[in-house]
Amino acid sequence: MLTTTRRDAILAELQDHGEVAVSRLAERFGVSTSTIRRDLNLLSRQGRLQRVRGGGAVEPEVRPFAAVAGERAANRSRIGARAAALVKDHDVVVLDIGTTVAQVARHLRGRRVTVVTASLAVVDELRDDPVVELVLLGGVLRRSYLSFVGSLPEQALGQITADIGFLGTSGVRDDGSVLDSTSIEVPIKHAILDASERRVLVADDDKFPGSGLLAVCGPERIDTLVTSPESSSPGLDVLRSHGTEVITE
Repeated sequence: MLTTTRRDAILAELQDHGEVAVSRLAERFGVSTSTIRRDLNLLSRQGRLQRVRGGGAVEPEVRPFAAVAGERAANRSRIGARAAALVKDHDVVVLDIGTTVAQVARHLRGRRVTVVTASLAVVDELRDDPVVELVLLGGVLRRSYLSFVGSLPEQALGQITADIGFLGTSGVRDDGSVLDSTSIEVPIKHAILDASERRVLVADDDKFPGSGLLAVCGPERIDTLVTSPESSSPGLDVLRSHGTEVITE
């Protein structure tokens, strides 16, 4: 296994289990404990995990995808439909990991578009569609959130120029900053922003201010926000002041 792939897999293992001992990781990946310690030390310096005695840990895992997807389903569907309407025929579309973005995918069924994603939830929505061209980014499987993570999807996105990219979020601060709660997802979101000509944030009203400690981007990087009519926050005014188109549905 490549060193970078092993480190991505270590992060995915930690996301699934919270804390993992060095000895268990060494056995899991067939390398020495000293190799695992070097991996953990590097990942810790990068801010991607926290070293604890005898192993490593990441921030608490977010709730499983299925549990989140069942909440506020009607709102997510309306936002997904309105966001999908921004896509033009023959567009190359990048879809982020997340429950609201998966609704965007659902409303792209039957469209002559190319969809690029690291989300298995998006794949589930579109894999049987004979019209949509579907491109799945590789990576380390994060089972709890039906997604691929790590350096491989980042690198692949670096080779793509998309017409439009859709991002989800854990929260939007009052200063318009877009947040996430999972460090392993943030680099992929950065890659989506860099790869997309038009950058669209989809967020229900519960994301204002929502949660999350990790900054994804400032308001100046979001071209369009699609949200629900109930959304109310100083962050919305900040986004508008930076030229973000705010669409409520």
